[in-house]
Amino acid sequence: MLRRLGLAALVAVLAGLLVLALGYSNARADPIVREAYVPVNGWPEGEAPLKVLALSDVHVAGPDMPPSRVERIARQLNALSPDLILVAGDLISEKRTATKLYTEEEVAAPFAAFEARYGMVVAPGNHDHWVDLDAMITALEGHGITVLRNEAVRRGPLLIGAVDDDYTGHDDVPATFAALGALGEGPAVVVSHTPDIVPDLPRAVSAVFAGHTHCGQISLPFIGPVSTMSRYGDRFACGMIRDGEQTVFVGAGLGTSILPLRYGAPPDVCLVTLGPPR
Repeated sequence: MLRRLGLAALVAVLAGLLVLALGYSNARADPIVREAYVPVNGWPEGEAPLKVLALSDVHVAGPDMPPSRVERIARQLNALSPDLILVAGDLISEKRTATKLYTEEEVAAPFAAFEARYGMVVAPGNHDHWVDLDAMITALEGHGITVLRNEAVRRGPLLIGAVDDDYTGHDDVPATFAALGALGEGPAVVVSHTPDIVPDLPRAVSAVFAGHTHCGQISLPFIGPVSTMSRYGDRFACGMIRDGEQTVFVGAGLGTSILPLRYGAPPDVCLVTLGPPR
């Protein structure tokens, strides 16, 4: 009997280790590229469609997301030839389970490896606020990356409004839309760490890009995401969502939070082409 119990315990331990190894392997997998075309009424005549690469929740920290992995992912995604890169927050991580934490400069440096003719625009996330955000912004801007907090900027034909993090109470949607209005006419998109700002938008935009939910990070068969960290539950949990007159893209992110594990929610990015109706 004792021998059988010992064997059962060994099998249980091995099975548990296998499950953990699978989760870690999932977390380290190359991101899936989810592609979509968004037709924009009133797209400027003569302007070619514009490819937006949207990513989020990079959470640079060991063991699963060292800066070297960010650089490798950047080289892979550069092959998609995006015109613009939007980052929906949480570039850094301070999770207690991390095997190594990195300085703001160490986090920012590999993002310079991304290439797009209109550059990269970042909206901060809650984890960026939980470290030295000013140091994070200084490091990113030192590498030519634009960080916007409830501000807007024009890149080519596109107006980009970036809402600061709603989860930590730093969002100001009215200020963001005032900044968009000050830029004049043109198709507009919004980037925000969390999709929870969508119901508060005063008017529809061509697309909203967000993250924060990790698509659950752990999404179980028949149950779905264990948690989306959204006050709207599953409404904006994951993927491409048609919400009224606008399309919302919520990414699973590249990195992990709390534990370096993923199940049923692989890392991903969105490659969204904006252009005239076909």
